[in-house]
Amino acid sequence: MTRTIALAGNPNSGKSTLFNRLTGSRQSVGNWPGVTLERKTGHLRSNSDVEIVDLPGVYSLSAYTLEERVARDYLLDSAPDCIINIVDGTNLERNLFLTTQLLELGIPVVVAINMIDLVRNQGAMIDAVHLARNLGVPVVEISATHGTGIEELTKVVLADHAIPKPLPYSFGQEVVLGEIMRVTGVSNRWIATQLFERDEFIATRGLQPDAALEGIIATCEDALDDDAISIMAGERYAQVSQAMVGCVDTRTTRALTPSDRVDQIITNRWLALPIFAAVMFVVYYISVTTVGTLVTDYTNDVIFGDIVPNHVAVWLSDIGTADWLSRLVVEGIIGGVGAVLGFVPQLMLLFIFLAILEDSGYMARVAFIMDRAFRHFGLSGKSFIPMLIGTGCSVPGIMASRTIENERDHKLTAMTTSFIPCGAKLAVIALISGAVFQGAWWVAPSAYFVGMGAVVLSGIILKKSALFSGDPAPFVMELPPYHLPRAGAVLRSMWERSWAFIRRAGTIILLATMTIWFLANVGWQSGLHFVDDLDNSMLAAVSGSLAWIFAPLGWGTWQSTAATLSGLIAKESVVGTFGVLYGVAEVSEDGVEIWGQLAASFTVLAAYSFLLFNLLCAPCFAAIGAIRREMGNARWTAFAVAYQTVFAWTIAFIFYQIGVAIRDRVADGWTVLAVATLVGIVWLLMKKPSRSRRATIASRIGSEAAA
Repeated sequence: MTRTIALAGNPNSGKSTLFNRLTGSRQSVGNWPGVTLERKTGHLRSNSDVEIVDLPGVYSLSAYTLEERVARDYLLDSAPDCIINIVDGTNLERNLFLTTQLLELGIPVVVAINMIDLVRNQGAMIDAVHLARNLGVPVVEISATHGTGIEELTKVVLADHAIPKPLPYSFGQEVVLGEIMRVTGVSNRWIATQLFERDEFIATRGLQPDAALEGIIATCEDALDDDAISIMAGERYAQVSQAMVGCVDTRTTRALTPSDRVDQIITNRWLALPIFAAVMFVVYYISVTTVGTLVTDYTNDVIFGDIVPNHVAVWLSDIGTADWLSRLVVEGIIGGVGAVLGFVPQLMLLFIFLAILEDSGYMARVAFIMDRAFRHFGLSGKSFIPMLIGTGCSVPGIMASRTIENERDHKLTAMTTSFIPCGAKLAVIALISGAVFQGAWWVAPSAYFVGMGAVVLSGIILKKSALFSGDPAPFVMELPPYHLPRAGAVLRSMWERSWAFIRRAGTIILLATMTIWFLANVGWQSGLHFVDDLDNSMLAAVSGSLAWIFAPLGWGTWQSTAATLSGLIAKESVVGTFGVLYGVAEVSEDGVEIWGQLAASFTVLAAYSFLLFNLLCAPCFAAIGAIRREMGNARWTAFAVAYQTVFAWTIAFIFYQIGVAIRDRVADGWTVLAVATLVGIVWLLMKKPSRSRRATIASRIGSEAAA
């Protein structure tokens, strides 16, 4: 008969390491029913009849997050034969908070105190026998990393165990829970505690709050002058403190670890954000402005600007290729795709730096740092995780927003994640920086902080609207210790992100640049025919009819409009389009530097305005599809795309018009409109949301959802 063992514990408690120790290679990975959260199962090495289920790492069973809901529902609905509760021995008090909840589920529990080697290295001692007596369940000391205690743990788990008795609460709380169980007819003690906390998901188990239950809860809250959730948290920590009495030798004071000492600076309330800004400035400065530019310039100017096109052109001529086909290959494919691939060295360097920051443990601190900052603007630190993922590609970043349990925060994060420059946008940043600003040191870093500023600005404005109002979701994250980045992990991360970019250049960008070349070289007046002047092409006609939209932004030419529109296919297509329109053909004819004509078509203000719009406007079709999946319907998706586009146009318009007024010291109607728009944005930032309006719309949305 197959037995099922559930593995439960806090994030970073060593749960995955223990799972691998217990199952070896006998594992399978899938998704939990109904959600995309990864599910791992395996069979015990020593007994194939025992299945091990690795639950998501959680800090409690309260349904604040998707991970907590998945773990809770599995334990309640699947009722495994036993739970291995893995506990980080270096943070015993915090980890035992989850243990107090597991003991109330009516399922046998075995506590595995992990990292016991680190506990002893710190000069502390844990009396596992005494702790087992206090908890009323078996307790085993292990080190999952070194394999210590794994055999003993396996023997204990395979033995038969009685259902544990829940730890006692204070006398008053015992009375309250007893009254709740009597009124509702609930026999499960943990369900009773969730009813007391007014857990909104408890209704899915057929339990609806009523006046009698609310009266019991309200009376307790009034008597203790606190809310129900805080009361229960205090009770559970009191249980933990009582269980730990006499179990931990605290005679030796725990010394600060090197990670602790670094965190005193890195996560300091006043220094954290300046340090983060300095780190990202250095990353972009090296990747785009200095070292990365040296390699990219050689790639663009020599490889794809001279060697490849000239040799290919000569070869095509020697084999008698038709003139139009030769131009398609040299101008369309090499000129477009080559322009995109020329920026791969900068991308690879950026991805190496990001991988180093992630693998060293610093980016986990950044999420913690940004939670403190984002919370002032109505967002949670959880929103930064998708944005971090989105630095490689916006699509997985947008999809990562689904881990945010609060639906409003989920939608808001999905809408704003693409503001952070992805790898494809980095090519646009590098193009404008090199062609117009001669590689100025500030352009690339400023683009990253423009994205961050757009997230903050949107968070403030949208959180005051009826659709997104509400408190940000709670955010708890384990900070792993710092360690030297692993070369293999860094290189693998860099290659996976870079290869995704290169693969798109060989597929989507290839088709896009070929299409752009055709439209730019064929006219439709008097029938389809090749044109000598690109201004007479179909691309010029279509793009020129829309160029007026961007004229107030300083770049209302058909070429810039065409490049911007092609960015909907893929943001790299912006570079590819310019490569076709301004690239290799001009070099082979009159020796003009590849991006010389591009630079001549922009003023400095217009170039940065172009960069602002293309950084902040609607993302590529793939990212829009990801937004559609996260938003759940077409109306929300249309709203997200419209907001991003209007926001991008507005920011670029204000920047350009006010910049021109300051530069020329002359104001006109456009200047007045730009200032008025800026005042309107400031008003939106400062105004308070209308409670009555919010309540009305929220009620309507709730009614539509129910229907």
